[in-house]
Amino acid sequence: MYVGKKVTMSNINFLASEHFISFTEQVDENTVGVITDDLGHKVVPAGTVFPSNDAKAKGVTIHEVNVTNGPQPVGLIVEGWLLAQRLPVMPTDEAMKAMTSIKWRDVEKKDEPAETGK
Repeated sequence: MYVGKKVTMSNINFLASEHFISFTEQVDENTVGVITDDLGHKVVPAGTVFPSNDAKAKGVTIHEVNVTNGPQPVGLIVEGWLLAQRLPVMPTDEAMKAMTSIKWRDVEKKDEPAETGK
């Protein structure tokens, strides 16, 4: 019989639509955004801008991945509608521009006028 500490987790939904396209990438303990949880595990949180939150950004991780014991595969959203304000760390302007196929439902584009109600 296995006896262990009960762990409860919750993820905030950052998908603005059920439509998205993801591809597999590999993450490890050196990936930007890795955190250490309450149990001492090194994890890449869901919603992490990968590989870095700058002009090199390719996409956003779709689920949390434990990298304590080495590199792991992760789903990387490369196309779809997301809610930037619900991500663990807000993407930089450079990262948003680099991820050309990701649309941000809760962020106004700075180069376009805001829509007015008619």
